Amino acid sequence: MITKAHWALVVSVSVLASSIALAVPSALASSSHASAVSHLSARVTGTRLPRTTCPVFPSDNVWNTPITSLPVDAHSATWLSSMNASTTLLHPDYGPSSNPRKPYGIPFEIVPARTTFTRIKFLYASESYLGPYPLAPSTPIEGGSDRHALMVDPTRSISSPACTLFETYDTQYRANGQSVAGSGARWNLNSNALRPAGFTSADAAGLPILPGLVNYDEVASGSMDHAIRFTVQCTQQTYLWPARHEAGQANTNCPPMGARFRLNASFSLPASTCAKFCQTVLTTMKTYGLIVADNGSNWYFQGTADTRWTASEVDQLKQIPANQFVAVDESCLMVSPNSGQALQPGTPSYALRCSPTAG
Repeated sequence: MITKAHWALVVSVSVLASSIALAVPSALASSSHASAVSHLSARVTGTRLPRTTCPVFPSDNVWNTPITSLPVDAHSATWLSSMNASTTLLHPDYGPSSNPRKPYGIPFEIVPARTTFTRIKFLYASESYLGPYPLAPSTPIEGGSDRHALMVDPTRSISSPACTLFETYDTQYRANGQSVAGSGARWNLNSNALRPAGFTSADAAGLPILPGLVNYDEVASGSMDHAIRFTVQCTQQTYLWPARHEAGQANTNCPPMGARFRLNASFSLPASTCAKFCQTVLTTMKTYGLIVADNGSNWYFQGTADTRWTASEVDQLKQIPANQFVAVDESCLMVSPNSGQALQPGTPSYALRCSPTAG
């Protein structure tokens, strides 16, 4: 997988409020949608995607697992140094732009019923899900060089179960089944299954993008209970669970893909400079942390493209110093190397493997 530039994003769709039906000229693979599946509950109501009954993975998924009591990783200081933590403030890579209709961020779409699926030709075909995908002329595609397309189909189709997440990188929609992309992947949001080991996805870590985005609706609710994806300039040539792919350098001082970082519990910002939205994100960073998901600018963390973000809500998050983070060792959470399921705090298994006295 090639190293990707950091997110320089301009998008034109507020996908959270969109209700426009899609139409695709291609008829290569038509979906026959049924009713949405809602048998699996997420941790709280806020973890469900807007206008769906879909969770963003089960509540015991590693993305959704608190890391407040996990030990500091032995490589923490070395990794932080390579990321220029001592001189860097975090940067929210989303928010309003000079054009109110085109906010920065990564868009995603809830796929309407009766959407026609299409095939995509991939540059990295051997590591991509080969389709079909619910990609249409009106599917929002991230601006800038990465051109991600994130699509959630809440209903069952011919080729996929309800609540399937599709993601593509370097996406170019073309009519009549001629669309192309760099890579693509899909996930069942009701499942903890990971990509095959060594496989990329729509990002360099082989991880899904959507579960790690700062989502406007979650932040507005005051509860965002999942880790946040972020980028660093230098990653090493290896990866840690739950990541599945590396795109790094021969420099072991750099963090691997999948490394997880936690904001110090003692760090705080006053309400006068960090209002409700800002405080919610701080709490999330302390409880669920950040996951290295791609190469890019140091300490850039990603969010949804949404016209409702205000400059104040975003700018307040630029006060967070990177030196207030530590890398944590989450290896004790792993149930299986091929699953995103994680041991949960408060359970006997967690106490046995993850407590300070374990081992």
